[in-house]
Amino acid sequence: MNTHKAGFVNIVGKPNAGKSTLLNQLMGEKLAIVTEKAQTTRHRIFGIYNEEDLQIVFSDTPGVLDPKYGLQERMMDFVKDSLQDADVFLFIVDTTDRSDPSEFLIEKLNKIPVPVLLLLNKMDKCSQAHLEHTVELWHKRIPKAEILPISALEGFNTDIILPKLKSMLPENPPYYDKDMYTDKPERFFVNEAIREKILLNYDKEIPYSVEVVTEQFKEKEGIIFIDAVIYVERDTQKGILIGHKGEAIKKVGTEARVDLEKFFDKKIHLNLFVKVKKDWRRNDRDLKNFGYR
Repeated sequence: MNTHKAGFVNIVGKPNAGKSTLLNQLMGEKLAIVTEKAQTTRHRIFGIYNEEDLQIVFSDTPGVLDPKYGLQERMMDFVKDSLQDADVFLFIVDTTDRSDPSEFLIEKLNKIPVPVLLLLNKMDKCSQAHLEHTVELWHKRIPKAEILPISALEGFNTDIILPKLKSMLPENPPYYDKDMYTDKPERFFVNEAIREKILLNYDKEIPYSVEVVTEQFKEKEGIIFIDAVIYVERDTQKGILIGHKGEAIKKVGTEARVDLEKFFDKKIHLNLFVKVKKDWRRNDRDLKNFGYR
């Protein structure tokens, strides 16, 4: 008799460890935006992977950090939530990161009574001696963890992860319909595609001061018409975001439209607007309205 396995696999780690890149690799499509900037991921994203006898609900969360203001506190709330409902943890560590490890995560993962698969990412960027030393260190830090060196970006050893997870998951019926691949609505991916282009095209404080809200998402005659508002915290940021004669924001819109047409496999008509919402990252009401509870 065939059995069906299903469970929640939560991906955790520090900022820039490669969590979102790994999620996209495992899902076989781009669900999470990826940039080299820290704090690219702000929300908890579910990617629902299905086989005939298997369903894995991957949970990608913001990187663990010491919160400095309201938005970062809400981001850490998503991380804490993810520590409550996992059947397996994928703990991803950047082997090139020379800073101190997250004691918060180490303590939590040692206490939680579920399997931990510890992924040493960016193994292609370090020497064999450094990799062996890193494996030894992490064996001591989380003794119960199974350790696997990978390169999420290059796809090295990532093909081993799914079979390992399948052996670790309990027998359960699927939690979601088998035709679902995420829990997020279409507008979420519009917001994220635009925010990714802002992260890639602007420096300093601008990318972190931005929130995107899709106000219209309407399909007509095979074309999706989208109106999205980009919120910033100050008038000076609005000017920088728009750029001289609107050239900067036009570039963001063009690049986002290209990605969205690939994602939805349809023609996109995208209008972008920029508005100021003063100090929204520190305002509880604004954060709640933007989906940060």
